[in-house]
Amino acid sequence: MTLKIGQKAPRFQTINQNGEKRNLEFYKGKKLILFFYPKNNTPTCTKQVCNLRDNHIQLVKAGFSVAGVSIDSQKSHLKFANKFNLPYDLLVDENHEMVNTYQVWGEKLMFGKLKLGTIRTTFIINENGVIQQIISPVKSAEHTRQILDVVNA
Repeated sequence: MTLKIGQKAPRFQTINQNGEKRNLEFYKGKKLILFFYPKNNTPTCTKQVCNLRDNHIQLVKAGFSVAGVSIDSQKSHLKFANKFNLPYDLLVDENHEMVNTYQVWGEKLMFGKLKLGTIRTTFIINENGVIQQIISPVKSAEHTRQILDVVNA
């Protein structure tokens, strides 16, 4: 079954880069930008997280919480978050539960070869835990604009 706009977002239970417990209920009452990205410290992923960092105040003023998800470890997330001064959660998904539940793990073309990995996707989840928008493909360098365009459309 494919996730669709208008359905309840799948629940999750994990930790962030600081080892603090996070689940969908933690973000309840705010709109959540839940973005899945392939790997810490890669050029395109760094562009994406920095774009969201640089526009974080604007997103918070618009009522959003922001959380990124990759299959990297807590230690890797902590280094990545500190290196780029990320003001939002990076959620740990080493066991692939979230990428599988949100259906963003699959075949993708990298450097001309098919490879299994995280398909860069963003879910906008409303205050009640319902998927409001799904963004894919993601434009990493202008992701905030992409998010605000679909939300305001």
